[in-house]
Amino acid sequence: MSHLAGAAKPSFDSKAFRRSLGRFPTGVTVVMAEVPGEPPVGLTVSSFNSVSLEPPLVVWSLSKHSSSMWIFEQCERYSIQVLAADQADLAMRFASGTHEQRFLDLNLTTCPNGSPRLASPVAAWFECHNRHRHQEGDHVVLIGEVENCHHADLMPLIYHSGGFDLTPAVLSAESNAR
Repeated sequence: MSHLAGAAKPSFDSKAFRRSLGRFPTGVTVVMAEVPGEPPVGLTVSSFNSVSLEPPLVVWSLSKHSSSMWIFEQCERYSIQVLAADQADLAMRFASGTHEQRFLDLNLTTCPNGSPRLASPVAAWFECHNRHRHQEGDHVVLIGEVENCHHADLMPLIYHSGGFDLTPAVLSAESNAR
């Protein structure tokens, strides 16, 4: 039987960690939810991934300090929309501003079980039962059990090295050292 020791103190700062994570390209999603009597809430999320096929589970995370956290602690369901390559404007829209600004003049529809989602075509969408939330570090890890999903023949939007370009400029030696 092995005994696990605690982790060693990191040999880097949070900026170096963030830059290192930025080397991993991710898809870009918009997650939406609502609770009765409240307007919908939505935000851009790149921490989305699959967990299991049986049962169908997905995972994403949200900062404990997010202004949206309250709704994901209360909602029964939420939708996750994988943005298409031509939807960087939606990614930016849902990454800042108030929730009212994010939804202003935006056409929405609902998933089969009532979760709000974008009416415009996206690469894929998932309607999830809010199965589990686990606090870890400065984030909450959310596990969604997928009840409904759909995909379209659209290329997904990809985020890499701080932008939506898969071929970023060559990094200088100075920026590599940071």
